[in-house]
Amino acid sequence: MKKHKHFRTIVLSDIHLGTSGSKAKEVTEFLKQYRCQKLILNGDIIDGWALKKYGNWKKKHTSFFRVVLKMMDKHDTKVVYLRGNHDDFLDQILPLVVGKQFQIRRDYILNSGDKRFYITHGDVFDSITTNMKWLAHLGDLGYTFLLWLNKNYNAYREWRGLPYYSLSQVVKQKVKMAVSYVNDFEEKLADLAKAKGCDGIICGHIHQPAIREINGITYLNSGDWVETMSALVEDFDGKWSLVYYSISDAISTSHTDLDDEEEDETAIEKFVLPRIAASL
Repeated sequence: MKKHKHFRTIVLSDIHLGTSGSKAKEVTEFLKQYRCQKLILNGDIIDGWALKKYGNWKKKHTSFFRVVLKMMDKHDTKVVYLRGNHDDFLDQILPLVVGKQFQIRRDYILNSGDKRFYITHGDVFDSITTNMKWLAHLGDLGYTFLLWLNKNYNAYREWRGLPYYSLSQVVKQKVKMAVSYVNDFEEKLADLAKAKGCDGIICGHIHQPAIREINGITYLNSGDWVETMSALVEDFDGKWSLVYYSISDAISTSHTDLDDEEEDETAIEKFVLPRIAASL
């Protein structure tokens, strides 16, 4: 039986299940590689906005939750699902606690080593998503088009034998307004953690994975599973790391003991194990 690396905590966010851009198969494969005591799903896991309009729920999206349920059943993993702006339909049932292993909340405080982390999706400090939803939906359409362009551009690069290139990330990084927005977002969340009496903040929302110190507050962002395919992991010493999942043309994935049914597609997906890129 394959040995899996064990973490105390894994944080995932911005998977956007229900959209064509969601890397559902990759994030599912990621969870099959690891074990954890606590899994935090930090918002925008399901894209309710897309499903209301142009989204499409597929079997691979259901497979993600099937793996989460098996983690709870076989390994006693505790799951905390925090709502984001794209899954704001959860507001109707908040807070929800099911037994000792599953809960849906708006925010959460996590004790990690000698630190306390305030965990929230992060849209609370996005004035557009909170006060101008029509503009947020318009921006979402533009972002969806950018992801479509990114997907087709990388299909061409793959045909040419070139590595993956995140066109959408480069576009965002080149726009000065976007850079200013990210900086302001991070500083406001650091201030929020301090106001909550915490030593750090864990968030998502902006699809920008990060580990850094901001005015004495530890800022952690888990990134996303649309572009960066990243997650935050905490070991049993309270050390946090960013982990990225990479696609490879050389190594094919193997089935683990979590698999008990055939894949919904016959094409062979090829992966390499996640790589730790940054740590605290």
